[in-house]
Amino acid sequence: MEKNNIKIFDSPKELASGFSSILSSKITLLLEENNELNIALSGGNTPLEVFKTLAADYSTKIDWNRINFYWVDERCVPPGSPESNFGNAYNSLLKFINISPARIHRINGEAAPEKEAERYSELVSYNVPFNNTLPSFDIILLGIGEDGHTASIFPNQMELFTSDKMYAVTLHPDTSQKRITMTVPLINNAKYIYFLVSGTNKENIVKNILDGNEEAKQYPASYIKPVNGELFWVLDDAALK
Repeated sequence: MEKNNIKIFDSPKELASGFSSILSSKITLLLEENNELNIALSGGNTPLEVFKTLAADYSTKIDWNRINFYWVDERCVPPGSPESNFGNAYNSLLKFINISPARIHRINGEAAPEKEAERYSELVSYNVPFNNTLPSFDIILLGIGEDGHTASIFPNQMELFTSDKMYAVTLHPDTSQKRITMTVPLINNAKYIYFLVSGTNKENIVKNILDGNEEAKQYPASYIKPVNGELFWVLDDAALK
């Protein structure tokens, strides 16, 4: 991993502020070359802090209505649930910015999971431009769990690393909660992928992945390797001691 692709901030608050600035600059640059962008969002505490910062400081600094928002994954819950990735993004960012509802493409967590995974795959296929036989998102935001999972791909679901599906149904290994997730091949086809990670409970995972250690092979996050795009790690000090 190139050092230029790793950004380290002193605290989660500074990470949210610093990455919001990075993301704003990247979006502005890409919009100079494209009429619109396709961005996929993730859930989790670190992205949530970024969403709040974007709403507070960048609501008028980004041309939001030229961005189409999608989701990397979603829990199979209604949008009003506090567990909904869409709901959290909407309540912390999307309702505070100037964007047409037609540009917000949520995963319907309340729908029948298998059918919804198929519907959402078709939606992405129809709307997002292809490259290398798959849709290619301009930007994907990812987090990492304490077990090394990313999106909703957990360590016992290695088949999703090579799946020919774009979105698939998974089960949380502890709660058995159903989720709908983007698969690794689709993630790896993006132009820019950002891992947002904070907290001491993930430092060993981050270190093993960045160092390319053998232990990293047990973590789904280690299989995120863009085919033609770029991967960036945005961390706080606690996540990389």
